[in-house]
Amino acid sequence: MIDSTLSLISWNVNGIRAILKKDFLEIIKKHNPDILCLQESKAHKDQVDITLPDYHDYWNSAVKKGYSGTIIFSKIPPLSVRYDVEKELLDHQGRESHKEGRVITLEFEKFFLVNVYTPNTKSDLSRLKFRHEIWDPHFLDYLKKLEKEKPVVFCGDLNVAHEKIDLARPDNNHKSAGFTDEEREGFTNLMDAGFIDSFRHLHPEEKKYSWWSYRTKARERNVGWRIDYICTSKSLKNNIKKAEILNDVMGSDHCPVGITIIQ
Repeated sequence: MIDSTLSLISWNVNGIRAILKKDFLEIIKKHNPDILCLQESKAHKDQVDITLPDYHDYWNSAVKKGYSGTIIFSKIPPLSVRYDVEKELLDHQGRESHKEGRVITLEFEKFFLVNVYTPNTKSDLSRLKFRHEIWDPHFLDYLKKLEKEKPVVFCGDLNVAHEKIDLARPDNNHKSAGFTDEEREGFTNLMDAGFIDSFRHLHPEEKKYSWWSYRTKARERNVGWRIDYICTSKSLKNNIKKAEILNDVMGSDHCPVGITIIQ
């Protein structure tokens, strides 16, 4: 019997309308993933003229126009679709994360797929307490509840570089958003709970980044951060055939990340 494979690409596009003016459609046609997960779409569906033949599409847009948002395009019709996480999550300013369009979950026959755009803690760390005390624990709890039914694949911009190898200048950034002890602890808790960082699993020593600041020509100098991930339940560990960071793909301040798994 020949094993079938499934390909997934995850990409923070920093605005779906902006990236459509670039080579987005050609890039997707070239890579032809079975499932495409986008973050930071910054638009509602009725604001976007996009056609991807053969794909079903699922949108979770923020109430605030031009902010946040997630989209999934899938060639495989899901068994069910869920938006957001299970309960209202209020940050310490009283804002509701459910109104930010951060999570879409598709249920397939053999696994759940969760597309997530994790809240940024902001340069002044004003959202760090929310991230550490509310978002990260609840998101982990949500994943573990799903995992009781079937394995989980989750992907997206997690807004954290986990280890020193995951950013170009770790020594200068221990108190910077995306590399605080609290944010890194949140990711460690995901791994300790039994999830696999697919890229680091297959490439334990490789330094490769998925986001670069637009300032100071950081991408040209490859002064970057790896903050975009595709992770799987430990039970899928041996199914991970390929995990890659497509850092030659332009169009956003992030590049896509991809995985191929054996079904």
